[in-house]
Amino acid sequence: MSFSSQAKAELCRQPISRKCCAQAECYGILLYANRFDSSEVKIVTESEDFAQRIPGLFQKAFHLAFDRLPQPGQGGKLVFSITALDKLSQLWSDLGYDPGGAVAHHINFGILEEEHCRVSFFRGAFLAGGSVTDPQKGYHLELTTSHRSVNRELLTLMSESAFSPKEAQRGGTYMAYFKNSESIADLLTAMGASLSAMELMNAKAEKDIRGGVNRRVNCDAHNLDKAVDAAQEQLEIIRRAIAKVPLEELPPKLSEAARLRLENPDLTLTELGGLCEPSITKSTFNYRLKKLAELGE
Repeated sequence: MSFSSQAKAELCRQPISRKCCAQAECYGILLYANRFDSSEVKIVTESEDFAQRIPGLFQKAFHLAFDRLPQPGQGGKLVFSITALDKLSQLWSDLGYDPGGAVAHHINFGILEEEHCRVSFFRGAFLAGGSVTDPQKGYHLELTTSHRSVNRELLTLMSESAFSPKEAQRGGTYMAYFKNSESIADLLTAMGASLSAMELMNAKAEKDIRGGVNRRVNCDAHNLDKAVDAAQEQLEIIRRAIAKVPLEELPPKLSEAARLRLENPDLTLTELGGLCEPSITKSTFNYRLKKLAELGE
């Protein structure tokens, strides 16, 4: 099961408690369904969880039964439709449309005044026309409709609920989408898919940890390369110095520094300073190397 199907299955387990919220969820489904006009309501889905939810949802919201239902065990694309004019007329009336006129593809904000109804509307829109990417691959949640005005009004509705999607057009469809992992998790949680939201945030945390480890490994490797290059340069300086002045003829402190570096090419300056008698700091040991460099020049 894909992550998107998993999230929708979790949303379909949400109880249908209030009639107003059932109507709001149905409203989201209709505006993001395959067809919603004066002659037919048509909802097509491949989600069996969603298909099981639809009849009870419409019965709770409008006391309506579908004229066409998927056959038991059908699989594939599952189609629900309403074509009876009396049912369509009742549906339009309940949603605030003129039963005698054409369905206006706009969001009726009047039936979505309460926050719990808005969240139910978002859930219906996502179930009918939404998808979310597997967080292991990326962060993307979108709601797609063929109605431009609905998409624009959804952006307004979501902004009033503290969500900030972006909009795009793809062919003849209009899309509201999120790319931010926190925003996607917040919306999933609000709609009722808290487990999917948690899985998304866990995946993000794992990515951040892996990214941090990789950055530290790369940084350590870079620093190691710099240290090796510096040590090789110091060894060359010492060799040039003792080519002019033998090791035993160097001043004692310079002789000690040269000997320790030659004997311990892999140690850091701090570690070499600790081997001196008495021990000295990194900057002091580096100063002695500079004096050796002057002799080599």
